Amino acid sequence: MTIEIKSKGKFGPYGGQFVPETLMPALAELETAYEIAKADHDFQAELNHLLKTYVGRPTPLSFAKRLTAHLGGAKIYLKREDVAHTGAHKINNALGQALLAKRMGKQRIVAETGAGQHGVGSGTACALLGLKCIVYMGEVDIARQHPNVFRMQLLGTEVRPVSSGSRTLKDAINEAIRDWVTNVRTTHYLLGSALGPHPYPTMVRDFQSVIGKEARAQILEAEGRLPDLLIACVGGGSNSIGLFYPFLADEAVMMLGVEAGGSGIESGKHAARFASTNGQATIKARLGVLHGTKSFVLQTADGQIAETHSISAGLDYPSVGPEHAWLRDKGRAQYSYATDTEALAAVKLLSELEGIIPALESAHAIAEVIKRAPTMSPNNLIIVNLSGRGDKDLDVIMQELGNQT
Repeated sequence: MTIEIKSKGKFGPYGGQFVPETLMPALAELETAYEIAKADHDFQAELNHLLKTYVGRPTPLSFAKRLTAHLGGAKIYLKREDVAHTGAHKINNALGQALLAKRMGKQRIVAETGAGQHGVGSGTACALLGLKCIVYMGEVDIARQHPNVFRMQLLGTEVRPVSSGSRTLKDAINEAIRDWVTNVRTTHYLLGSALGPHPYPTMVRDFQSVIGKEARAQILEAEGRLPDLLIACVGGGSNSIGLFYPFLADEAVMMLGVEAGGSGIESGKHAARFASTNGQATIKARLGVLHGTKSFVLQTADGQIAETHSISAGLDYPSVGPEHAWLRDKGRAQYSYATDTEALAAVKLLSELEGIIPALESAHAIAEVIKRAPTMSPNNLIIVNLSGRGDKDLDVIMQELGNQT
């Protein structure tokens, strides 16, 4: 039996708690522990100390001088999550949740991963804090992200392959939840994105909002004013909501999330949820429930969860975080998409002009910058979240671009 607590964790009509009854005590325990930790000076001081001395925060806000000159138009700044320890934003949330799990007396962590960065972040936090870590990862993602698999194993993490379904992120989440249900008294599920049942979307957003808080202070120091536009890629949506959230009250600051367009919307091989809510698309996003939360979910004509495609393992997911759906409804944020081809071109351009090889996820955001910046005034400012570095993707990039370089 699946039940919903309608008053908890709602973003307009989205969010909530759609979970088996066996998980309700665990969610109540987690919510209570998180609310106490948020107000606890010692917890926040320990987390901030580790973010500074271990993760390497604050990460820089870098002016992309050559990219700006090449594209013309708006002045472009990169929020450099790629230089955080482990190479991506995922460590912010992983460390926060691992500290919370230890505070709750849990000795065992389960997590899911697509691109591997959340798995690496979880394994890193668990190694630091002395917790056992099991990461579920689809077989397709293991094949295309094997450097991160080895990194997890070096950290002492057990990586469990998932052979069901599409063998990607969705299926890894399924298996992690099954494990959690079975071992709920001793185990914390360290969910990696701003989705799932309440309190996860709020908690993950809060841990990731350090990105936007830093970026806001840094752009004020660099330019004396706020940016005109924020851009970030959107899979489940943690790096983007982390950047957006501290700017929500600044109505003059536009926000743009970039989904995975895959082989193109018409092909049906993509993970662009918001781009597929209308028309006669092969697969279409409709309101639905997936992994404990209500949001837009890519579905087939008969209502089955659709298989998705992206060159980027971290964006290859059929749903989107509930707060993003609400921000879109309210008109506070806009959403577009970039195709695999556009993302690869963005990797090449940023690498050649700025000496920064971005993760394929982040390259989707850079692809949108390439489109938007030339249409804007030189007086305009863009901040793009460079959510991760491209080391993990070099095999895929070499395969796709090798003959061109």
